[in-house]
Amino acid sequence: MDDNNDNTEVYFDSYEDLDVHRLMLNDKSRTLAYKNTIFNMKDKFTNKIVMDVGAGTGILSIFCAQAGAKKVYAVEASNLAKLISIVAKENNVEQVIDIIEKKVEDIDTNEIEKVDIIVSEWMGFYLVHEGMLDSVIFARDKFLKDDGLMFPSIAKIYTAPCQLPNFNEFWDDIFGVSMKCIAEKYRQSKSSKPEILLIPQEDILAEGKIIVWLDLKTVTSENLDSLGSKVVLACSKNGKYQGCAIWFDVEFPDDSVLSTDPALEPTHWQQTVIVLPTSFDVSRKEPIAFELKFDRNNSNSRRYNVSFTMLDASEVSHEIPCDCDMTKCIVTREYIKNQFAIELDT
Repeated sequence: MDDNNDNTEVYFDSYEDLDVHRLMLNDKSRTLAYKNTIFNMKDKFTNKIVMDVGAGTGILSIFCAQAGAKKVYAVEASNLAKLISIVAKENNVEQVIDIIEKKVEDIDTNEIEKVDIIVSEWMGFYLVHEGMLDSVIFARDKFLKDDGLMFPSIAKIYTAPCQLPNFNEFWDDIFGVSMKCIAEKYRQSKSSKPEILLIPQEDILAEGKIIVWLDLKTVTSENLDSLGSKVVLACSKNGKYQGCAIWFDVEFPDDSVLSTDPALEPTHWQQTVIVLPTSFDVSRKEPIAFELKFDRNNSNSRRYNVSFTMLDASEVSHEIPCDCDMTKCIVTREYIKNQFAIELDT
């Protein structure tokens, strides 16, 4: 059996842990985002055929049935599929929900009808970890009607530099003992792989910038093999540049948003953080440049290699206008302001 098959079995086995589902169901932002968008768009669900990809405990399938769907295909490859029928019966929607206990990739087109809507909570840490979006894309291409809807329909990844006081200042004074030398080794040990934690908004050093934008109606699996871009951001405050924070939003067809932005209510996804091995003092309007990339792991397609490279802000193209304090950006802002003033005068 090849590595990808082994990885797939481990992936589905991990989702049989009910503690994992309790954590997700207890995430108010996550669960209510789906419930609210489904019920806000009841007219789109009434008498329609829906597919729930990766149905888990079946809550999204039940929301769709309660919103008036004629049939819901609850696709779940793990043994949790057996629980969905019990939950559906408990909620009096067992006649609507058709449970398919297999991977969506293994469903034959003759088994089911084309669907009007695909609903799925496929997002992992930093959006694409776990690779479930590939299964949603497969379902879209094989089973969704041409005018069908995707829930969610848009996905975005954001990034910004951040402070990490818990990784750094903790070691400054341990009951009167300085351990700053350990802080450096601690940061270095944490910089080898991304950390999942909550970053308070006050520790974000610049306005978040979109580095990935995905239209779920058109994106392909090949598009997901390599994601990311170079980034230049102007610091919005003085602080210590100690990491790179990553978060995501998904948008639904009613324009509602489920966000893991540090400024909003925390979710179980928290934020993903690249810890820098060294701390840098930065000042307001100072430019910070880096390249952040997500490349699919060759041995495990459900995982990504996340790479972070610091760049020289003077050698990277800046957006126009840019709010940083570099001379070329100050001159550009002044030129634009003067041109706008001339246009207003005329």
